[in-house]
Amino acid sequence: MSLGVIFLSETVGTAMLILLGCGVVANTALAKTKGNGTGFLFVNWGWGLAVFAGVLVSYKSGGHLNPAVTLGIASSGAKEFVGGIAVGFASIAVYILAQMLGAIIGATLCWLAYKDHFDQEPDAATKLGVFSTAPAIRSYAWNLVTEIIATFVLVFVVLAAGHWGDKTVGTPAGLGWLGALGVALLIVGIGASLGGPTGYAINPARDLGPRIAHFILPIKGKGGSDWGYSWVPVVGPILGGVIAGLLSGVLLPA
Repeated sequence: MSLGVIFLSETVGTAMLILLGCGVVANTALAKTKGNGTGFLFVNWGWGLAVFAGVLVSYKSGGHLNPAVTLGIASSGAKEFVGGIAVGFASIAVYILAQMLGAIIGATLCWLAYKDHFDQEPDAATKLGVFSTAPAIRSYAWNLVTEIIATFVLVFVVLAAGHWGDKTVGTPAGLGWLGALGVALLIVGIGASLGGPTGYAINPARDLGPRIAHFILPIKGKGGSDWGYSWVPVVGPILGGVIAGLLSGVLLPA
């Protein structure tokens, strides 16, 4: 195992996650798609299955796909992310950079898949909504609280589940495909329960990477990228993930 393999694994896995996740939003939101108007629960399930696919193809790196998960594992006191890859500044940086790159790639592929529909969608906000999250009621402080809570649930349950399997404690891929399915169902549950206020980014790369893609891609009539809100789905998930990691270090088995 090497940091190069980790980088490639997380890039491919996060690209798969974002392609399928943003894809389900595009399918239900953009004009004239086959899935137009199928609703929020449809999106919840789509994101859950996107996580399932992303975790499976990033087995070698432990299937983090999310800086909040990476930082949560690091703050839990874990010594290694996967066998031979020690927790440290360099490895954390590799994970997060790969996740960001993968997110941008995945969002770009989603745009290519739905290019005609983006061109025919008249509403700029709908186009942005395919790429990034936005709150139902804009209140930065409470939006931040929602993202902290939802991400805490994600990371704390993932870390707890990692102790039940045990190839790689604390990571989804440590439980194989069954663990990946469990994380997928967790994503669906978080979306159904806590996703209403903010659209549940619960992942800095999931929101910031596609937002960057939205900013740089030549999307017809795209409007602004809502940078004023962009810090919430970055800061909130990081805080939620770190808090979950610190608490797991106290409550879960060493």
